[in-house]
Amino acid sequence: MRFFLDGASVDDAKKVRDWGLLDGVWLSLEATTAAGLDYRRVVRELSVLTDGPICVEPGSADQKGMYKEARELAKLGKDVVIRLPIEPAGMRVARLLAEDQVAICASGCYSASQALLAAKANVSYVAPAVGPLDAMGSIGMDLVEQIIRIYDNYGFQSQILVSDVRNAVHVLDAALMGADVATVPVVVLEQLYRHPLTEELLAGRREEP
Repeated sequence: MRFFLDGASVDDAKKVRDWGLLDGVWLSLEATTAAGLDYRRVVRELSVLTDGPICVEPGSADQKGMYKEARELAKLGKDVVIRLPIEPAGMRVARLLAEDQVAICASGCYSASQALLAAKANVSYVAPAVGPLDAMGSIGMDLVEQIIRIYDNYGFQSQILVSDVRNAVHVLDAALMGADVATVPVVVLEQLYRHPLTEELLAGRREEP
């Protein structure tokens, strides 16, 4: 399973790259703006740090604006993937961009039926968002399991990218189910390294004379 760093920090990207875990980047427009950063500049900077995909999103909501902005974003790096919402306008834009050889991620997937529609649009990735589903009382990873079963049934080639990961258990469950990618904040990647026995072992070594 590949890890796409979920974050806009170039320093975090460098840290994760040094760990050998930077397989790509999931770059949120909202998070980048909240950090006071220029979205396109961050895309360019991150493109230099990773050989993997950078999943970016246009800010426009209407079909014409979405298509125009997506074309511009696609020029910022050789492995830019455009994130589009799973709704009629988004999927129409996805089909247009596919004709231009632009890779698409169907994002904001909250149901198996949405994932089915995204796969029929031949997107490169579909991104079930597990964190928000957990927050509303559902089990987000149940959706991932359903999508995997549907895609296996029909041989769909869209890769399953588990997004809005909130903890290490989400990552482990995604790996056990066979998801292709997980978007992981740096704090969660750090959690994956931790275990009480590891801490005990390291503490013992530090105490040795």
